[in-house]
Amino acid sequence: MIISEQVAFVTGANRGLGRHLALELLSRGAKVYAGARNPESVNIPGVIPVKLDITNPQEVAEAAMVAKDVTLLINNAGTSTGASLLDGDLDKIQLEFNTHFFGTLSMIRAFAPILTNNGGGSILNILSALSWFSIGGNEGAYTAAKAAEWALTNELRLKLYPQNVRVVGLHVGFMDTDMTAGVEAPKADPAEIAKLAIDGIEANSFEILADELSRKLQSALAGGVAALYPQLT
Repeated sequence: MIISEQVAFVTGANRGLGRHLALELLSRGAKVYAGARNPESVNIPGVIPVKLDITNPQEVAEAAMVAKDVTLLINNAGTSTGASLLDGDLDKIQLEFNTHFFGTLSMIRAFAPILTNNGGGSILNILSALSWFSIGGNEGAYTAAKAAEWALTNELRLKLYPQNVRVVGLHVGFMDTDMTAGVEAPKADPAEIAKLAIDGIEANSFEILADELSRKLQSALAGGVAALYPQLT
């Protein structure tokens, strides 16, 4: 995939990793639609702001009507409520799944036919190292929703590949964004993660491991519960 020849749609493009992804795509010559719940908050010269809440089916449909030339969809929009699965607010848990699973699915269902009609393309789902690992704190809803999004990515990768649509997953740990402002842990520069992500798309990767944490966790999966959670043994 030659990025300069692509038309991209980035969700959650007004801040954090989404903003850096839009900037990186622009710098490489792509046309970029920037989805945001408040399009006025998109302050990137050269992009096309689009009003979009991915949990709103009508706005998803309207975005697909506006951006019929898309060849690259990046599902970046997310939320982190800090809800525990055991005793957290069920509405917050529902929001995590409505955003990361159902919202992502809604975008792919709306845009996959567009990519196919345009000769094929790629879909990048921004996942997480927490797709593979639970810390055991108050982020259980986020972890579970991201794990579900990983499963979604695997399923739709198989479904869409015969239609010349490549579904890519990016796994990354904590990044230095608003969402992790209260987290005390090493954080990656989102600008660097954006570069790695676009490099991976350009290289036709199916899976992008953006940091050492993600690489270690992927390796540990083969060891099962004992490798991931030695405190349980």
